Amino acid sequence: MADPQSTINYCIQMLTAIMDDSTIPRNIRRVADETKKVLMDNSQGLGLRAATALSLIDEVSNDPNMPVHARTRIWELVSQLETLPLD
Repeated sequence: MADPQSTINYCIQMLTAIMDDSTIPRNIRRVADETKKVLMDNSQGLGLRAATALSLIDEVSNDPNMPVHARTRIWELVSQLETLPLD
């Protein structure tokens, strides 16, 4: 099992890549930025950050305007977040 902090760091890198991709609609990049801020907020517990991030990403995961490559990144991000302990 991977170290939770390295998983968080990987997710932050993925979110940064989504935010920097101009082919992804602005509303999805905005949610990626909000999610990144949630994951970087060390004042919250790991489980709460992961659950909040999953909730935010879930809101846009079915956006019909999302390009296919972005949807794949989102699914990978969700997969990584789901490996984190939600205790």
